Amino acid sequence: MQIKLGYDLVYQCPQPTPMIVTLHVHYTRVSDLIIPDHLRTEPAVPVTMYRDGFGNWCSRLVAPAGEFRLHADALINDRGIAEPVVRGAQQHPVEQLPEETLVYLLGSRYCETDLLADIAWERFGQTTPGWDRVQAICDFVHEHLTFGYEYARPTKTAWEAYNERQGVCRDYAHLAIALCRCLNIPARYCTSYLGDIGVPAVDAPMDFAGSMEVFLGGRWYTFDPRNNQPRIGRVLIARGRDAADVAITTTYGKHELKRFKVWTDEVAPKAAPR
Repeated sequence: MQIKLGYDLVYQCPQPTPMIVTLHVHYTRVSDLIIPDHLRTEPAVPVTMYRDGFGNWCSRLVAPAGEFRLHADALINDRGIAEPVVRGAQQHPVEQLPEETLVYLLGSRYCETDLLADIAWERFGQTTPGWDRVQAICDFVHEHLTFGYEYARPTKTAWEAYNERQGVCRDYAHLAIALCRCLNIPARYCTSYLGDIGVPAVDAPMDFAGSMEVFLGGRWYTFDPRNNQPRIGRVLIARGRDAADVAITTTYGKHELKRFKVWTDEVAPKAAPR
């Protein structure tokens, strides 16, 4: 299947403002792109790219004073199948984990393992280690939090989401990540495109989706505590310890977001010529 994806963001800046943009499709999916997701700006400004410490593609630029637009429109191939469920995937003892996974056991800006450790062991310490334990965490988070865009705030942490019992997709992911780490399961935050493919359409503006990847059985698997079901057509953008590492834009100065539009739509196959 093919998916049309992209974004259209408009900022108002009172003065020239440096920005870092993390919106490119992840390097692991670049070979699937049919039409690349080239970052375009209006007005045109110089853009340089680099890979951050997590392997994500980032763009550096300086937004001029006034209205500034960032946009891209791409087409990507996708396998069109749901994310895997591997009930037999085992949890690794910490001493056997690859070194590159160990950072994802630590507390981070939005995932306070020190505050949630006792809760995690009390609730999930008797569950079967491995896939079933992670799924139990996702089930709990999915039921514990109430979703609503009105509950979003940029400073909300996993601990606060747990106590307030409400949030948006990134809060679901942060809480599940923190609980996994408390139980010695490496977990990392992911931001992606995710459309309503294979599920009933939601009558709400589309946004980028926050989820997590968990290291089990020698590889990383995707879990989505907000939707709590395997999805079709998730297109990864960036990974990190939490949302602080994968902000779509990091802006070094005052600004106002004037427009925010994201799309992720399945493209209907063309009819065969007669």
